[in-house]
Amino acid sequence: MTDFRGAWSEDEVATFLQEATIPVRIATHRPDGSLWVVTLWYRYRDGALECATGANADVVRFLRNDPTVAFDISTNDIPYRGIRGNGTVELSSDSEKEVLRDLIERYLGGTDSSLARRLLDDDRDEVRIRLEPRTVYSWDYSERMGTDSSEKSE
Repeated sequence: MTDFRGAWSEDEVATFLQEATIPVRIATHRPDGSLWVVTLWYRYRDGALECATGANADVVRFLRNDPTVAFDISTNDIPYRGIRGNGTVELSSDSEKEVLRDLIERYLGGTDSSLARRLLDDDRDEVRIRLEPRTVYSWDYSERMGTDSSEKSE
């Protein structure tokens, strides 16, 4: 069960996550105990964040070693707002590239670009990363910055 804290209700957090096309920043531990941050595209499904990455990516190895993470999804432009928190991840195959294809549609608007074709290449093995949040803390500085939070800034 996720503990929601901060400026937004659980429904407001869900709306932000469904509407914002800001990548998630995930912090994990490397096997030597040092920290590692990676930025990935995500989709929000059933209370979890889902990402996809190449099966040979360093972050996959790190997450297999230690599935606990911290994360951040926040705007880079005024008004600053977003969420951060911690949780655990589950890794599974995305052999049909279902998650990846959905992420490409979400962030690139289609699969016609050279980047999309490279990512969807049959020879590329994909892994689905499902991040189950334990704690989510939201903030919204729209009022403080004199901007209505309904004005989407991404």
